Amino acid sequence: MDALVLIEGLKKSFEHMGRTLEVLRGIDLNVYPGQILAIVGPSGAGKSTLLHCVGTLDLPTSGRIRLGSEELTTMSSSRLAAVRNRDIGFVFQFHHLLPEFTALENVMIPGLIQGRPRREMEKRAKALLEEVGLLARATHRPGELSGGEQQRVAVARALALDPKLVLADEPTGNLDTATSDAIHDLFFQINREHGTTIIVVTHNPAFAERMPRVVRMRDGLVEADENRPV
Repeated sequence: MDALVLIEGLKKSFEHMGRTLEVLRGIDLNVYPGQILAIVGPSGAGKSTLLHCVGTLDLPTSGRIRLGSEELTTMSSSRLAAVRNRDIGFVFQFHHLLPEFTALENVMIPGLIQGRPRREMEKRAKALLEEVGLLARATHRPGELSGGEQQRVAVARALALDPKLVLADEPTGNLDTATSDAIHDLFFQINREHGTTIIVVTHNPAFAERMPRVVRMRDGLVEADENRPV
């Protein structure tokens, strides 16, 4: 099986006060269709930077990233934006919902940006909100939802265009244990029922322990890549 995400020799450095900071120092990683995996490691290991490069939110200094058949590292910014909107869903620690819109409207937004018919996106958004257990809260704005509910809306929004890949960066970092566990279960449900490929950066050891694959990073490198029975 061909990799959905292929990463070769990925490096990322920043200039800071006259010094070069090497955040990624040569990452090689393949992620296959339908996999769900965790990226773990200490703060400063480069986990979020790697995720942002894969998600085209940041550009690597050198190296290669391929998503499906498309070479991301050679694309123009306009093509990257199109791929990001069409093929990649994001879930962040801070849900980034638009406060003036309802839950339903927030889930619809990726499709509306792409120019899809409003009726089509409303139907899709309602189905996704039902799947994450929030259809009854569809007309509520983010300020009227709990933290866990807001994150469920963010997960639904990430799935709005049926992306090839979902990237989650500390998706339960601001939630209590019980709510975090429920969001973790939701990721596994989505992976199981949709076959969505999901990469999660997490500091939560219990979540990582449940993953069939765990990539451990340290000092900008992959320290270990573990496949385990679940």
